[in-house]
Amino acid sequence: MARRYDSSTTTFSPEGRLHQVEYAIEAINNAGTSVGILAKDGVVMASERKITSGLLAPARTSEKTYKLCGHATCTVAGLTADANILIDQARLRAGRYEYQYQEPIPIENLVEHVCNYKQAYTQYGGLRPF
Repeated sequence: MARRYDSSTTTFSPEGRLHQVEYAIEAINNAGTSVGILAKDGVVMASERKITSGLLAPARTSEKTYKLCGHATCTVAGLTADANILIDQARLRAGRYEYQYQEPIPIENLVEHVCNYKQAYTQYGGLRPF
């Protein structure tokens, strides 16, 4: 019965539930945690890497920390596939800004662009938000 109501982010079930939102919350709860700490002389970022199987070889690089441009880095909590889209958007915006203005993009500008990109996906019923 629930399968009829879980294909869209805007379709409520008879119980008044949005199944897509519940699936997203469950995916976030199963993902690793990311933490950032601002100090006087720098920033410390850490991400939890969940071990899915003891049979897999450990990764040599972090799949949760990404460099966006020369002065900006981010960490990922949640689905890495969704984050890759947002990371690509941030890198593209940073590169275009630097090409156009010949200076690094301000962090506030970069964050605002990514937030607006994410918000746009919540405005349309046929798109799955991040």
